[in-house]
Amino acid sequence: MSLQARLDAFKADFEAGKPPYSVPPAVIATMHRATAELIASGAPLRALKAGDAAPEFVLPDAEGQPVSSTKLLKDGPLVVSFYRGVWCPYCNMELQALQAALAAYRDAGASLVAISPQTAPNSRKAMRQNGVQFPILSDARNDVAATFGLRFELPPYLVDLYKQLKNDLPSFNADPSWTLPMPARYVIAPDGAIVYAEVNADYTRRPEPHDLLPAIRSVGNRASRSPSGDTGLHF
Repeated sequence: MSLQARLDAFKADFEAGKPPYSVPPAVIATMHRATAELIASGAPLRALKAGDAAPEFVLPDAEGQPVSSTKLLKDGPLVVSFYRGVWCPYCNMELQALQAALAAYRDAGASLVAISPQTAPNSRKAMRQNGVQFPILSDARNDVAATFGLRFELPPYLVDLYKQLKNDLPSFNADPSWTLPMPARYVIAPDGAIVYAEVNADYTRRPEPHDLLPAIRSVGNRASRSPSGDTGLHF
């Protein structure tokens, strides 16, 4: 089953209130309202896209060790997935799908990291629960997400709903602000150029992990056809 099919099936059961879910229609309506408003704001259109230069970043992994995008790019293309946190079932299904694609990414010469505003202990929990074998990095205050144009502030009515649902983002993220990244997937070439980008204001929509492989392979193919020292990527 594809990732999106899994997400759609979960969403249908969740919104229908099938066990173990029991969510009042008013809660679903509030979630739909927030998603519609974020889409209407045009926020995804302002995020970085293919052809833009990717910001460099250094973030701690689940063990507190710094991970540098610049160092990873020395070894080949880099896949970066921004997600909301371990509390989000859609994000956990995405992590599982990325793990299933990890061998294909590595065979194509790419590295993979996921980025979330959550604390390191929550990243370790996400890795255990989802069988993840790639780094999950902690982006405090969504600062790196902001450089990609992904950070947004939850509207007050959605903050109230999250509090009712015990989705305590300040606790999950060790950050008093109520901000999240829009889910996004990027492929970055070794020269720092973004060659693939997908940003979803609707957190229930995610690209299929294997859809990134043509972009990853195109980077390798261009590099192999270029003279030594020239990646062949010119944007």
